[in-house]
Amino acid sequence: MRKIYHLSTCDTCQRIIKELELPTSFERQDIKTDALTATQIESMKELTGSYEALFSKRARLFRQQGLHEKKLSEADFKELILQHYTFLKRPVVLFEGQIFVGNSKKVVAAAKAAIHS
Repeated sequence: MRKIYHLSTCDTCQRIIKELELPTSFERQDIKTDALTATQIESMKELTGSYEALFSKRARLFRQQGLHEKKLSEADFKELILQHYTFLKRPVVLFEGQIFVGNSKKVVAAAKAAIHS
């Protein structure tokens, strides 16, 4: 599978998409206008090993809802990601059975190397 989950309104996502130089064969899903499904989240979890690895603790709602003060379970992380797109750590790149989550330089470099090798 060749797919990227992103936000079209996120400058960081747009910069990374440009940096990755994605081939036209990549499917793009704007998670704000095309919501994630439980099946998609479960597939990502199988590749990362946990829902927490997909969860963005930097999301404004994380603090606004007081979630930073609670001990969240894997089920909580999954449910929160499904409830609101902002809880997904972005972008998420799926490429040939590999997953790259987030916007750290290391993750972006690894995704670019995999895509263009």
